[in-house]
Amino acid sequence: MILGFELLGLSGELIALFVAFGFMVGVFFGFFGMGGSFLVTPALLILGYPAPVAIGSSMTFVFGTAVIATMKHHDAGQVDYKLGALMFVGIAAGIELGSRLVFGLEVLGIANVVVGVAYVLLLAAIGVLFTRSALDNDQDAGTTDDEPTDGGTDDEVPEIAQKIKSYDIPPMMTLADGSKASLWTISGVGGGVGLVSGFLGVGGGFVRMPAIYYVIGTSLAAAVGTSLFGGLLSGAVGAFTYGRAGVIDLGIVTALLVGSALGARIGSSATAYVDEDDVTIYFGIMLLVASLAVGLGELAEWLSMPILDQLSFVLLIGSALFVCLMILYHGTLAVRRTRSVST
Repeated sequence: MILGFELLGLSGELIALFVAFGFMVGVFFGFFGMGGSFLVTPALLILGYPAPVAIGSSMTFVFGTAVIATMKHHDAGQVDYKLGALMFVGIAAGIELGSRLVFGLEVLGIANVVVGVAYVLLLAAIGVLFTRSALDNDQDAGTTDDEPTDGGTDDEVPEIAQKIKSYDIPPMMTLADGSKASLWTISGVGGGVGLVSGFLGVGGGFVRMPAIYYVIGTSLAAAVGTSLFGGLLSGAVGAFTYGRAGVIDLGIVTALLVGSALGARIGSSATAYVDEDDVTIYFGIMLLVASLAVGLGELAEWLSMPILDQLSFVLLIGSALFVCLMILYHGTLAVRRTRSVST
């Protein structure tokens, strides 16, 4: 072993790996308000951890990272706590149902396979949506490339959300921005996200943030901040649910949180300088690569080919590292431009 020691049941190599991975996930969490925690569960599955341990540890990590990132967005006034609280009941019910499904599948001995296949399909679908959205934004950018990205026309409510909000289905709730949304819509979004969270061991941000933005209809900045607050709530419920079953590996969670504590602060700060459109296409491609990686991991088990497991893990870590570097790169360029203009 290169790092010849053990701490909290982990070897030195695993500690270094999880700290680095946690940093990358933290950057995603802080910047996108989503998209990082969903990488943890498949990574743990590829490393050979049982599905309940992978999901429970991931959910606990989600809670800790969401606390850090939410605090940063709170300082910028980008969290709609009322909306997050209204979604909580649906989130809690969905997580409970999702966790029961996992434990039921574990009894049947097919939890790892079913969760893995679900990841492949969901990551691929979301990856396609993000990539297409980024390409469409590039085509529509035109003369708007030089417009500021913080607070203004870029935060307009999407057309589909305006259509949904045009239907008054009581009871109607007033959001922090003064607009109204049906409690049924809010509860439906919360329940769906909770189900995904409890079944796949994710914060659900890569589903929750788009749902808040495109279905409930808040500004993009509020969708990111509120999504993080929702991740905090779902992570807390998930950690309690799986912790009650005694399947959380605190060594993994601790190492991941050490890295994400710094990454989440950097990612949150980067939102003030980086146009999300500059890196969204990379994020979509990362989801597609992650889908391929999880698929290879499943094939490795079915075909008894360890080389596919190694390739799967390299793809998963490599794609996350690439997107993280793109965020830091664009952030560095933006800070330099800002400083040169001010001087």
